[in-house]
Amino acid sequence: MMYLITLFTFFIMEGATWLIHKYVMHGFLWYLHRDHHDHSNDGPLEKNDYFFVIFAIPTIVLLYFGSLADYNYLFFIGLGIMLYGMAYFFIHDVFIHQRIHFFSRTKNPYFLALRRAHKQHHKHTGKEDGECFGFLYVPFKYFRMYFKNDHK
Repeated sequence: MMYLITLFTFFIMEGATWLIHKYVMHGFLWYLHRDHHDHSNDGPLEKNDYFFVIFAIPTIVLLYFGSLADYNYLFFIGLGIMLYGMAYFFIHDVFIHQRIHFFSRTKNPYFLALRRAHKQHHKHTGKEDGECFGFLYVPFKYFRMYFKNDHK
């Protein structure tokens, strides 16, 4: 049962990510997220990277208190969030933005569609008029272009 909580939490995080990205990161915390869109930073880190810490804190708290209570549901909720965060890092930072040059030459339609959807999101450099705020969910229009081999 506890592993189902982990899996359910992982999948619920996609919706939470969409909401947080659209209404928090492109809302009142835009000043932290802006440099991720306009590339105004000079170093390897961005202000946007503070979100890693912001999201890690509740995860650590859930894991800690859940472990104190004989690994109750809080631990497994924290584990689901942590696994989603790890997936986010590897796909968003490593695969999509190539902050670590690895896995750059894929022909997998899902990963190509994911990269294209994210490029559409970054097409908008301002906080308004964005699209594709999710992370693992890819709108079907991006899938179709890669299954038809219409991409260049």
